Amino acid sequence: MAIRSSELPSSLMTPGANFFNPNSGALTDHGLLWLKRLFFLVACAPALLMLVGGIRGQLGAEPVDAVTRVTGIWTLNFLMMTLAVAPLRYYLGWFWPLRLRRMLGLFTFFYASLHLATYVVFEQFFDVAEIVKDILKRPYITAGMLAYGILFLLAMTSTNRMIRHLGKHWKPLHRLVYVAGIAGVLHFFWLVKRDVTEPGIYVIVLCALLCTRLLKSRRKASRKV
Repeated sequence: MAIRSSELPSSLMTPGANFFNPNSGALTDHGLLWLKRLFFLVACAPALLMLVGGIRGQLGAEPVDAVTRVTGIWTLNFLMMTLAVAPLRYYLGWFWPLRLRRMLGLFTFFYASLHLATYVVFEQFFDVAEIVKDILKRPYITAGMLAYGILFLLAMTSTNRMIRHLGKHWKPLHRLVYVAGIAGVLHFFWLVKRDVTEPGIYVIVLCALLCTRLLKSRRKASRKV
């Protein structure tokens, strides 16, 4: 039996109509929901691939080092993406990344927690005294712990309830993410002893993001004068 075009759902007649506002081109709530689902799957992929690799014994001769490296790199990747949200909105007018900022921050904390857990469990075997000694002795461990402490604080205050509870203090508190970014990149840079090419890339990206932040602050200050 033939189906008339008038009997088809409007979403099939106009592909993407449910995902974007036809007037403004902005994401609809439906589109945002699917974007978040897709992002969640993509963001989980490194952890899932690492888990499968561990089960199959495909993490190389030093699996602990491999896990430490993967979780550390993805912590920095998500942290840089989180810091890039504001410049994308301010300079390019992209508002949709703003809707993903909380997820970006939480995945930053997730991979940072895996990174720290690998160190505590498989490198220090829960030896608190050795961990404290490491924090005091090794600058890259100090920087890493500082970054994680900030990420923990930001993750715990990222709920709607905490946003309402903190009120005007919430935004200044969450600007500490820039301190976390600096500490995280220093952690990686000080850790690498020979080839600093990879951590150097993160230094360049972070400097660019910090510069955009400073330019934005200066423009706002000049408008007030």
